[in-house]
Amino acid sequence: MKLFYRHYGEGHPVIILHGIFGISDNWVTIGKKLAEKFSVYIPDQRNHGQSPHSATFNYFALSDDLLEFIKEHNLEKPVIIGHSMGGKVAMTFALEHPEMVEKLVVVDISPRKYPGRNVHFEMINAMMDVDFDKIVSREEVSIQLAASIPNERIRLFVMKNLYRKTRNTFDWRLNLEALSANMDYVFEGVESSDTYNGPVLFVRGGKSDYIADADIPLISKLFPAFRLQTIPNASHWVHADSPSELCALFSLFLGKECVPPGAEQA
Repeated sequence: MKLFYRHYGEGHPVIILHGIFGISDNWVTIGKKLAEKFSVYIPDQRNHGQSPHSATFNYFALSDDLLEFIKEHNLEKPVIIGHSMGGKVAMTFALEHPEMVEKLVVVDISPRKYPGRNVHFEMINAMMDVDFDKIVSREEVSIQLAASIPNERIRLFVMKNLYRKTRNTFDWRLNLEALSANMDYVFEGVESSDTYNGPVLFVRGGKSDYIADADIPLISKLFPAFRLQTIPNASHWVHADSPSELCALFSLFLGKECVPPGAEQA
C-alpha cells in the first residue's frame, strides 16, 4: 500500500507513526525540529489522512505497510517513533524485523492488551452521525460533534480529519467503517516469542494511564534494552501537551539535538 507522507530534512532516516484517528500533520512541528539533524518521514497510516483505505486493519497489516514504505524509500535502518496505535505498529515491526531498526521510541503505549475505551467508540459514532447533507461550514460540524464530544481539545483533534470534498460539501478522510469494524484489533496486545534487543525509549505522560508500572515486566521481556521516561504534566497526547520536554528526551536518546518548538523565539 502506497502511503501518503510528509518529508523534511536530511540525514539518518526517522519515521514517525501517528495514533488512532491521527494524521501526519499532528507531528509536523516536532518532525520539523528533528529534521534539523535527520531525514524525517511522517506517513499517514492506512485508513487515515490521505492514505488508501482498506477493510483490513490490524497491526500485522500496518507493520507490512511500514515494511513496504521503508523498502520503497530505500531507508537504511531508520529510527522509528510511534505514538499510541503507532507505537504498537512500531513495536510489532521491530519484533518482526529487528535487523532493520536502528532505535525505537514508543510514546505513551504499552505492548499489553487494553480494554476497549468508550472514548474511541464515542468519537467514531459522533463522526459517523454527522449529516453532511445538512452541513455548509466547519462550525456546524463542531456543533454536531459537541453533543457527543464536549471536550473542545478532543473535538479539534477529530476535526483535523475533516476536509472539503467538493466546493460545497465536507467529508471525513478517515475510513470510519473499517475503523469501527476493526476497533477491537486496535486494543490487542503485541505478542511475540522474539525480542528486539536494540535501544528503546518508552515515554509516558504523567497524567496518562496508558503505561503503568505493572507493564514494565512485559516491556522488559520484549525490549530488554529499554528505558522509561515520564513527562509529569503530559496526558496521553504527550506531543501536544509537552513538545519541548519530548524534544529534549528525543535529543538525549538519539544523540543529536532536537530543537524544542518555540526555542528559536526564546
